[in-house]
Amino acid sequence: MDYKKIKKPAIEEFSLLPKIINGGIAGIIGVSVVFPLDLVKTRLQNQPDGEKRMYKSMFDCFRKTYSSEGYFGMYRGSAVNILLITPEKAIKLAANDLFRHHLSVGAGVQLPLGREMLAGASAGLCQIIITTPMELLKIQMQDAGRVAALAIAEGRVVEKASATKLALGLLKEKGIFGLYKGIGATMLRDVSFSAVYFPLFARLNQLGPRKKNSNEAVFWWSFISGCLSGSIAALSVNPFDVVKTRLQAITKVDMPGQVKYNGIVDTFEKTYKNEGVKAFFKGGACRAIVIAPLFGIAQTVYYLGVAENLLSFIH
Repeated sequence: MDYKKIKKPAIEEFSLLPKIINGGIAGIIGVSVVFPLDLVKTRLQNQPDGEKRMYKSMFDCFRKTYSSEGYFGMYRGSAVNILLITPEKAIKLAANDLFRHHLSVGAGVQLPLGREMLAGASAGLCQIIITTPMELLKIQMQDAGRVAALAIAEGRVVEKASATKLALGLLKEKGIFGLYKGIGATMLRDVSFSAVYFPLFARLNQLGPRKKNSNEAVFWWSFISGCLSGSIAALSVNPFDVVKTRLQAITKVDMPGQVKYNGIVDTFEKTYKNEGVKAFFKGGACRAIVIAPLFGIAQTVYYLGVAENLLSFIH
């Protein structure tokens, strides 16, 4: 048999630039819509259990935050998040497609589950260089309101925080590595999340109706697939998110009920010892509600091909 004449399955062409642009646009729109929910999730995860709990539920946290800090208080920390979400989502979505492209066994051939998970996990690993400082500053800004309210209740005064002040303080104290506090926990969460999310989305997205004369799913099915995949993946890795959030939160040892954490294992052990298994699912429902529309919107915008249309006008 002449093996030279046997053709390998065709691999579709891959254009990276439009995918990066689409990922950035998708991230900005998605995070702007769901940010207040993300703030509530952070505050619920950071408060310790006990009689002095500030927030009784998700809705109680919404009400008290809006009452004490107003509408713009719900977007505390959003500036740095919106600024960095562009490269973060661009890397995450485009990298997954890039890895899937290189792991492909041929055009139109279903990528094996193991390769899908590898592509997703690799994309999650790539994004942490942006995600870690973004999440660190966002979480500390989001949690600043809770810390200030606790201080006021105790008759103390806390200096008003800003993303710039926090970033400069971390840089001055620990250098550039100060912005990467909790990178191990961020990697643990993002790699596992992406390994679950992307294969699940790809398979759900294939089940829906297609666009006319196209193999792509209609936009509303991509939205539904993104919502379902995002919520399932978010709940499955919520314990890692709780650990990451606590490692990156503002730590004041003089505050009542405040626990200082030193690393991933220490955070797991202290959280379990002090609060039990249920603590690892704090903010889980809220996180699922945040992630579902965030990724539903992101995937819809990503697949609408806004960048392709913009670039076609330029050329």
